[in-house]
Amino acid sequence: MKLVIQRVSEASVSVEGQMKGLISRGLVVFICIEKGDDPVLVQQYARKVVELRIFGDDAGKMNLSIKETGGEILLISQFTLAGNVDKGRRPSFESAAPPGAAEELYGLFAREVEQLGVKVITGVFRAYMQVSLINDGPVTILMGRQLAEATR
Repeated sequence: MKLVIQRVSEASVSVEGQMKGLISRGLVVFICIEKGDDPVLVQQYARKVVELRIFGDDAGKMNLSIKETGGEILLISQFTLAGNVDKGRRPSFESAAPPGAAEELYGLFAREVEQLGVKVITGVFRAYMQVSLINDGPVTILMGRQLAEATR
């Protein structure tokens, strides 16, 4: 699993010109489910995202989580994060999970985050989407297999 997490002051997602989701202050999480990912890993990543202390406190120090600030998450499926460009010029997406399995774990991630107390707005799985965001900071965090290896 790979995630790109961006702290935003606002963000939206549209499909075919129709707004599908909109958040104000919060996080945009681009998520790629890969082969071998499982529900346990999804739960670990969901908890980590909710607990990330990347929002400023009264002193301006990154010390608060999204849950503590009352922010929302815009969750966007993005299989292209699995792109490998080590060989040739066309990315290989071999490590991406098959669509059925990926959609199931994507949905589980959204449910896990909501169970942890953070509102989630989702994009449309497998759709061609237009995502607009204003990165706040900018703050961008990459999360990948290193978390899984560190917690096992």
